[in-house]
Amino acid sequence: MFRTRTFASRASLWGLTALMMFCFSAAVVTTFMAPSVAMAQDEDVAAEPAPADEGAAPARRQSYLGWMFKALGIRYTVVFLALSFTMVALFVMNLLTARRDNICPAHLEETYAAHLDNKQYQEAFELAKNDESFLGNVLAAGMSKLSQGYEHAIEAMQEVGEEENMKLEHRLSYMALIGTLAPMVGLFGTVDGMIASFSVIAAGGATPKASELAEGISTALFTTLVGLAIAIPAIAAYNILKNRVSRLVLEVGIVSEDLLSRFQTFTGQGK
Repeated sequence: MFRTRTFASRASLWGLTALMMFCFSAAVVTTFMAPSVAMAQDEDVAAEPAPADEGAAPARRQSYLGWMFKALGIRYTVVFLALSFTMVALFVMNLLTARRDNICPAHLEETYAAHLDNKQYQEAFELAKNDESFLGNVLAAGMSKLSQGYEHAIEAMQEVGEEENMKLEHRLSYMALIGTLAPMVGLFGTVDGMIASFSVIAAGGATPKASELAEGISTALFTTLVGLAIAIPAIAAYNILKNRVSRLVLEVGIVSEDLLSRFQTFTGQGK
């Protein structure tokens, strides 16, 4: 029954993550499709013949998003979209994983303590062993070493606690990696855009075309902007979730040692 409930929770986790990524993808596609529609409308306006009393045709307008998409190009757009999707998926997964029910469930603590009060030690061990939460793994490891002494049980709990904590931080570290890579990609685009602008100056002589010169500068600025726009929320979310995980892990250590301290006076007693 517990395995079925665990499988259902994992399925719901991945389902919610996929839903979030689909919604985010739809929003991004809508955002980048809007400039194309706006540009097409602008082309129709520009194609209309100029009135007789005007000396020039109306200037072609371009939306801000269309300008950004053109400046980024397909290369940087694909890279930034990949980083964005990955960041959203990692954020949702870590947010659901860092819940109290997954790390230090209150029902496990209460039921485990009730078994100890009733001297149902085997039932308490089975309860902790069948619970896949952080607290359940720690308590099961401690009780499995009680036959060797209380100190060995504490050491076993600490080892399992460090291992579980490393798993949580390992998944969180990918968000920090995205927060580091995104501005680096933006900086790469900045250098790339500036090189393109200076190549226009070198080829154009004393009077380079302002429109061609602006293309490289736009690439340099927009890549930096988008890179920072991805990195800032990624770093903020990473630190918030890391602090939450650290607090819950500390709570697991306090609760587990408090529950196992009831066996401190026992010597040579098993589960």
